Amino acid sequence: MSAAQPAPRRYTVDEYFALEEQSDIRHEYYHGEIFPLDDPAAKAGGTKAHNHLVQNCAFALKLGLRGRSCEVFAENVRLAVDEGQHYNYPDVVVSCDPTDDDPRIIHRPVLIVEVLSKSTEARDRGWKFEQYQQLPSLQQYVLISQNRISVDSFTRTPAGSWELRPLRQLTDTLRVPSLGLEISVADLYENMDLPPLRLADQ
Repeated sequence: MSAAQPAPRRYTVDEYFALEEQSDIRHEYYHGEIFPLDDPAAKAGGTKAHNHLVQNCAFALKLGLRGRSCEVFAENVRLAVDEGQHYNYPDVVVSCDPTDDDPRIIHRPVLIVEVLSKSTEARDRGWKFEQYQQLPSLQQYVLISQNRISVDSFTRTPAGSWELRPLRQLTDTLRVPSLGLEISVADLYENMDLPPLRLADQ
C-alpha cells in the first residue's frame, strides 16, 4: 500500500503577493494553492509565435484606444479573477474603469485575450473561461491560435449569455463593441506565416 500523498501547502493571499515580489517567474493563485505559470506544461508562452501575437494584439489595441482613458496590459500584470481567492496573468487585458487604479492588479477588465497552444487550449476554452465569466465588468473574451489563422471571439450579450464569432480568414475583422474598435485579423497575424484553419483541423 503506497503512502498517502501530503496535502499541498496552502498560502494566504499576502504570502502569495510576497512570493510574486521575489520570484523570477509568475504564479497563478487559486484558493490557497500556487501554480507556476512558467512551467512549460502550464503556460502557452515561450515561442516566437506566442510573443508575436501578444505584441500585435496589444499594439493594435493601444493604437485604437489612443487618447482614451483605457489601459492595455500584456502578460505581466496580475488579474483578480476572484478577489482574495484567484489571481492569474492573462496574455492581454484591457481596463477602462478609472477606479481600477491598483498599481499591480487589474480588478475590472473589459476585454481579455489569451493566445492558445496545444497544451493550454482545453483549459483556456473551458475552466478558465468559466472563471472569467464571473467578472461582471468583462464584456469580451478572445482566443487566438498560434498554429493556424483562427480567432474565436466571445461577447457578452445584454441577456448575460456569450455569443461566439469565429474568424478564420486574414480578411476578417475582430469587432470589440464595448471599446468601439475593429481590428483586422491580418493585423493580429502580422509578420507570421501561418496556414488557414482547415476542415481536418476542426
